[in-house]
Amino acid sequence: MPSRDFKRSDRVSAELRREIALLVHAAVREHALPSVSVSDVEVTRDLDSATIYVTALIGDESKEAVSALNELAKEFRHVLSQSMKLRRVPELRFKYDDSVDKGERIEKLLRDPNA
Repeated sequence: MPSRDFKRSDRVSAELRREIALLVHAAVREHALPSVSVSDVEVTRDLDSATIYVTALIGDESKEAVSALNELAKEFRHVLSQSMKLRRVPELRFKYDDSVDKGERIEKLLRDPNA
């Protein structure tokens, strides 16, 4: 019998990432939000809540975008409940993924150590 390398929460996380990326892209256009993209989705083991990490093209507008997405979270959850085959769609929480900003800062320091 093959071993199960992936947990159910990992599979749900991957499916949520695909679906939410489409919803976020549409919301950015409809609501004139700052341009953001979904970088990662973490689902709790009991599938009760999901944290969606987003990155913004312009770092200064990230707080505005994340707060707007958190306001739209209930609407996203409703749409997901109709499109996904889950008994219960996890509660959605959006957070800003600052790993890109940190990486750029480190790269800048490596290029110019005097900065």
